[in-house]
Amino acid sequence: MGNFNRYLITAALPYANGPVHIGHLAGCYLPADIYVRYLRAKKADVKFICGSDEHGVPITIKAMKENVTPQDVVDRYHKIIGDSFAAMGISFDIFARTSAPIHHTTASDFFLKMYNDGLFEEKESEQYFDPEKQVFLADRYIIGTCPKCGNDKAYGDQCERCGTSLSPDELINPHSALSNAVPVKKATKHWYMPLQNYEPWLKEWLLEGHKDWKNNVYGQCKSWLDAGLQSRAMTRDSNWGIKVPLPDAEGKVLYVWFDAPIGYISATKELTPDWADYWCKDDTKLVHFIGKDNIVFHCIIFPAMLKAHGGFVLPENVPANEFLNIEGEKVSTSRNWAVWIHDYIKDFPDQQDVLRYVLCATAPETKDNDFTWKDFQTRNNSELVANLGNFVNRTMVLTHKLCGGKVPRLHEEVADDTDKEMLAAFQATKESVEASLEAYRFREAQAGMMDLADQGNKYMQKKEPWILAKAIENIKAGKPAGDYTEADIPALQAKIDNCLHICLQLMANLAILSNPFLPFTSRKICHLLKVVDRMLEWENAGSAKLVSVGYSLREPELLFKKIEDETIAAQVEKLHAGLVKPAAEAAPVAAQPAAPAKAEIQYDDFAKLDLRVGTIIQAEKVEKADKLLKLLVDIGTEQRTVVSGIAMHFNPADIIGKQVTLVANLAPRKMRGIESQGMILMAEDNGKLVFVNPAETVAPGSGVS
Repeated sequence: MGNFNRYLITAALPYANGPVHIGHLAGCYLPADIYVRYLRAKKADVKFICGSDEHGVPITIKAMKENVTPQDVVDRYHKIIGDSFAAMGISFDIFARTSAPIHHTTASDFFLKMYNDGLFEEKESEQYFDPEKQVFLADRYIIGTCPKCGNDKAYGDQCERCGTSLSPDELINPHSALSNAVPVKKATKHWYMPLQNYEPWLKEWLLEGHKDWKNNVYGQCKSWLDAGLQSRAMTRDSNWGIKVPLPDAEGKVLYVWFDAPIGYISATKELTPDWADYWCKDDTKLVHFIGKDNIVFHCIIFPAMLKAHGGFVLPENVPANEFLNIEGEKVSTSRNWAVWIHDYIKDFPDQQDVLRYVLCATAPETKDNDFTWKDFQTRNNSELVANLGNFVNRTMVLTHKLCGGKVPRLHEEVADDTDKEMLAAFQATKESVEASLEAYRFREAQAGMMDLADQGNKYMQKKEPWILAKAIENIKAGKPAGDYTEADIPALQAKIDNCLHICLQLMANLAILSNPFLPFTSRKICHLLKVVDRMLEWENAGSAKLVSVGYSLREPELLFKKIEDETIAAQVEKLHAGLVKPAAEAAPVAAQPAAPAKAEIQYDDFAKLDLRVGTIIQAEKVEKADKLLKLLVDIGTEQRTVVSGIAMHFNPADIIGKQVTLVANLAPRKMRGIESQGMILMAEDNGKLVFVNPAETVAPGSGVS
């Protein structure tokens, strides 16, 4: 547990412009809840903080589309999101709102403190302006034709058809989403935070002080810092948000990424008058759970803000997850390609733990992962039903049948090595699960818990108490019972008692170990054993004295139920039936014809190429070269610098950890003064570039043949 006296755990504030889906749950809310439940079981002083992010462009766009006010939007979705989390057992201590007065006051005071300390730069710049609506336009309010694929519904920051990152200047025939007017450039004043001033401190605090952070987090931060930080505007032109608390700031609000993380502070203030203990005392451990798209804000910008303001603790860890795809495709809320939590609750009542289990088992902890309904069914039927549920049910049924429904005693005089090994596994499993939880390896931790259930099934199968009971029955009925005689009955019953006593103690251990992952199931097990919730305290795990001898148990009940093929087929059909095709897809631009094959070569020509799989470990833009990225690629035996013309297609931070195919024996070539030691292979589809890489992760340096 370290030298911390209290824990402050935050989960990313979801935008209140729509419901939450399973990608959100797997990304940060479920991992955070697992960790918090573990800390509570250890009787730690912990606060679990979250809330809805109710400002920013996505809210106003939603309101505009629905012809309602932004307040109408956030009021509706704050409740939907909060109810979804509660139904799934996400156990926040508070689910606050950034539209709350306490947050407006806290964020304004934070800004004023930095302003009065002279920590902002006041700058004037030209930004796009709608001459009809007389408002400045965020990039998402500007629509035009994508120069890459011809989609005439591309936004000023991204084309959602081909995925290319854009700027409003690149759009063809841009127009305002508010009025269809052609936007013009107009001068506006804003307050900037000079992040470059905090770069030396960030490199020391983050790059030197937190090398133990997850590779995806550390690598993305290092890429940003190596590329050099720039001043970033902390205010925006808008009529929705927290007003800039200065006399000459009419029509300006705080940048949502300045305001939102302060929401963690204001929510803690709303929760407890002792909020400063959690935010201002050095013996507090602050951990942010987020998705990978929020890494820069939580690891660079927010820590720089806290450092600049002064008086606050800094995050001890930021265990960000990657993205969860659905049925092989990226989640898209605009296309309705998602499994919504509120829908799942209705379609699968009282089966929250099934989804929690599957999302933890497939969590994108180190790379993007995929959720499929077939895998959901398989894991439920083959793991929850056939392993954990089967063990608990067999134990309860046999205890009622062979021991009168009461906990039998342990006869130590007849305990054999198998019994002792099973008892030893309790403590060993506790220690391994605990180590995994402390390291934020939740998939591994849950698998360790399930492995104990599997050991229980194998132990019971090896002991076969039903066979021993049949022998006793035959002896009493005067029937043949193998080599057993009437004198063996006490020893046979003692072996039955030992098996079921150990299985019941194992059941109790599973209740404790499963509680962080499967809280509803954990309490069902406690109900069956007729034990109080206090047994779920972590210190009790590993014990073989959790249920008392002679104690009467409740009648057996199934923990899980099998999910049939028809149910899964209905969910797959529902997913596809709900898919919304954007207007741009209704009349797609004709695909470019494939390039004709090049002149024929001989095998010996191809054999000259040395193709190897590499992993990108660093990526940054090349100065004064819009199209070039400088990559550092690990090919096993060495690390190669490669300059690649893909900067218009990929954000450097997003490709850290990507596997690529490298032409490793290409003669070095200087580009912009940088020696490029190889070439990355790419596929091009209608102007969109795609990495040529193996379907599964392989060791860097693996040959391609």
